[in-house]
Amino acid sequence: MAIAATISLPLTSPTRCSLTFTNPLRPISSSFSSSTCQFNFLRKDSTRICPSFRISASPSMSIQAPEKSSPPTSFLDRRESGFLHFVKYHGLGNDFILVDNRDSSEPRITPEQAVKLCHRNFGIGADGVIFAMPGINGTDYTMRIFNSDGSEPEMCGNGVRCFARFIAELENLQGKQSFTVHTGAGLIVPEIQDDGQVKVDMGEPILKASDVPTRLPANKDQSAVKAELNVDGVTWNVTCVSMGNPHCVIFGTKEGQNLQVDELKLAEIGPKFEHHEMFPARTNTEFVQVFSPSHLKMRVWERGAGATLACGTGACATVVAAVLEGRAGRNCTVELPGGPLQIEWREEDNHVYMTGPAEAVFYGSVPL
Repeated sequence: MAIAATISLPLTSPTRCSLTFTNPLRPISSSFSSSTCQFNFLRKDSTRICPSFRISASPSMSIQAPEKSSPPTSFLDRRESGFLHFVKYHGLGNDFILVDNRDSSEPRITPEQAVKLCHRNFGIGADGVIFAMPGINGTDYTMRIFNSDGSEPEMCGNGVRCFARFIAELENLQGKQSFTVHTGAGLIVPEIQDDGQVKVDMGEPILKASDVPTRLPANKDQSAVKAELNVDGVTWNVTCVSMGNPHCVIFGTKEGQNLQVDELKLAEIGPKFEHHEMFPARTNTEFVQVFSPSHLKMRVWERGAGATLACGTGACATVVAAVLEGRAGRNCTVELPGGPLQIEWREEDNHVYMTGPAEAVFYGSVPL
C-alpha cells in the first residue's frame, strides 16, 4: 500500500520548518508541529499510480499506510488561489515536480520560481519542473520543462515517463495506455505497460553534426563519431548525438584508455564539457563503460541540472553512439546510478525506444 504526502512550503522563508503527520481519513495519534511547513500523509489506494512509501526513523519505528483505504481523489482537483499543487515523481532517481497545467498554455510558475522550488535545501528539491499542458498540432498533451537552473530543455527522457504516469493519474487511466505528447524535441509517444513501466518512442536520433549542434567537424556521413575533443589538455574521443537535445558521448581518450566511470570526478569535468566552445547550445555529457555488447554503464552530467542519477535521452544517445562506434548492439541495458533502462535502436524504423520506471513520491502544495 502506498502513501502520499501533502507539503506546504513557502518559497520566501527557508529557515523555519515544521512537520505534522496527519491523516484526513482517520486521525493518527502521533503528531508534532511548529510554525510554517506542513506535511500531511494521505493514504493511497493500491490501484492508483503511486509507489510503496515508508518513513522510518529507526529499525524499531516506522509509519506505513493501512492495507485498505479510499483514494484522496480531491487533491489534484484543488484550485486555491495563490497555491501551486504538484506531485513529485522520479524516474530512477531523476526527480521532477509535476504540475497540472492543462487549463493554460503558459506555465503556472516562472523559471525563477522553478529554481527556488528545485533547491534541495531551501525548496522541494528536484532536477526540474514539468508542466502538463494542452496538446497542440493534434497531440493529446504538451510537455514543457524548467531545469533546476531555470533553463528550458527541449526534452527529458526520464521526465516524459514521469509525465505519462502523471497524466494517467490526472485522467484516472487504468491498464495499458498510450498518448501523443508535443515537446520541444517534436512528437513523443509514451506507452504505459501492464507492469507499470513506461515505454517511450523517442523518435529518430539526429546525427548530422551541425544539427546536434556541435562545431566539431563531421568525420563520418556528416556525423561526428569518435571525434577528437581537447578538454584541459586531455584529448577525448567523443560521438555527438541529438535526441531532440544535444549529447556528447564518451567511451575513452584518444590514447585508447577506456573509462572506469566510477573513478571520474564528474563535478570537476562535467561543466567543462557542458560549456565547451564546440557546443554552441551547451551539451549533456555521458561517460560510458562497456561491459558487453548488451550491457553499458553510464554516468551523466546534464545540461542545466548537473550530475543526476539518470538521464533517459542520455541513455538513448549512449546506445546510438555505441552502435556507431561498433561497441554494442542495438538492444542494450544501460546501467545508471539510479538503476537500469532498456534501450533499443530499431533498424527497421530508425527509432529509439526507451523502457523504464516512473514512480510518484509525494503530493504537495506550495504558496507562491
